[in-house]
Amino acid sequence: MMKIQLILLVALFGQIVTTDEVNVYTSRHYDSDNALYEEFTEDTGIKVNIISGKGSALLQRLKAEGSNSPADIFFTVDAGNLWKIQKENLLQSIKSEKVLNVVPANLRGPNNEWTAVAKRARVVFYNPQTVKETEIMDLNYEDLANSEWKNRIVIRSSTNMYNQSLVASLIANNGEMKTERWAKGLVKNFARKPQGNDRSQIIAVANGEADLAIANSYYIGIMLSGSAGIEQLEAAKKVKMYFPNQRNRGVHVNISGAGILKNSPNVENANLFLEFLLSKRVQKYMVDKSYEYPIVEGVLPSKEIAGFGLNFIEDQTSVKQFGELNPSAVRLMDRSGWK
Repeated sequence: MMKIQLILLVALFGQIVTTDEVNVYTSRHYDSDNALYEEFTEDTGIKVNIISGKGSALLQRLKAEGSNSPADIFFTVDAGNLWKIQKENLLQSIKSEKVLNVVPANLRGPNNEWTAVAKRARVVFYNPQTVKETEIMDLNYEDLANSEWKNRIVIRSSTNMYNQSLVASLIANNGEMKTERWAKGLVKNFARKPQGNDRSQIIAVANGEADLAIANSYYIGIMLSGSAGIEQLEAAKKVKMYFPNQRNRGVHVNISGAGILKNSPNVENANLFLEFLLSKRVQKYMVDKSYEYPIVEGVLPSKEIAGFGLNFIEDQTSVKQFGELNPSAVRLMDRSGWK
């Protein structure tokens, strides 16, 4: 006998969908995402199957699976990583009008093949015990190459995608030659050889190993929440966060984002999944757990992040340029001596 699928009325989206599944390949490592997937199933009847791993490993898996891949959604962090997936011709255009109406064009990929679902700013953390207010006031990324910061700055290595995207954004705004001069000046100002993750940079500032760190905004939220332990909580309390370039283009903003795979067997479900992630209720849940900034207007970030201010200027540079300019950024960083 032919199996008859159960048809569910889905109040969340105001339409009828068939009981089915959506297969999500994700390199995001938030335990809170699992609760989201369960809620999506409760709301829609669509089962969420998760394949989790590092972005590079998932990319190789997708290429190996080819047209037989069961993947519907690729969910990851940093526009540069989404661009890599698109460059391999693995994505298709997102068709959901709800998604396209909610997410600004500068936070979507070429041909709408991927979209932001949350934002993070790459900001400056400083030690108020060693950095004067007059030094930090009106600070731009470009100023970090000035000699006054010699031996005072910590940052991750040049292999880190977050740094590569920051440099790509500087190339987009200032040109390659000027950005290379900046990178060489920044390297001269390092307090130590690049090492560790973003939280390591913040801890170095808190401990007096450096005066200033460049790191993603959401890390301070994680640290202040206490979920990473008392040592990181105490370190976070010792530093302040500053949004660079507030007198001009604004702070560099990157994304967590997702795209629908070209060979997706469940395209309609995949579009519904993206709509779900960009609903106000889910956006609030996400940013309260990940300490990122929401995409949807009217949704506030977590209290930990909101405490650093909400009225700051964001760089409107299209995030797709972070991927397009990534090769130039990597070569530039190598030439500058940024290890």
